Amino acid sequence: MMILHTMLRVGNMTRAINFYTQVLGMNLLRTTERPEQKYSLAFVGFGKGNADGHSEIELTYNHGIDKYDLGNAYGHIAISVPDAYAACKKIKDAGGNVTREAGPVMGGDTVIAFVTDPDGYKIELIQR
Repeated sequence: MMILHTMLRVGNMTRAINFYTQVLGMNLLRTTERPEQKYSLAFVGFGKGNADGHSEIELTYNHGIDKYDLGNAYGHIAISVPDAYAACKKIKDAGGNVTREAGPVMGGDTVIAFVTDPDGYKIELIQR
């Protein structure tokens, strides 16, 4: 078994694709338009996505809905990075929102940071 993708509902597809590709450096893997069903999909990820063993993020835009209540059950997506400090600088330089600067996790020595995407989803960067 393998995790294929995580789906996030977004309020603006262009804004979401730009964040995940230009700010986080993912690749736009494929898109699907379903005008009769009133939704659009974009799959983003590192490498070639599922084709090379990477999981993907499915961005779903439901036409006419520009904001969602994230609720309190969602936590975050985690991404490994070689250098969390450098990743934060790159993300900020690209216009991204770093909500927790890189540094050791409380009670440990693993270096983490958090960024927030344009729809409010949290993404943890874990230095490996």
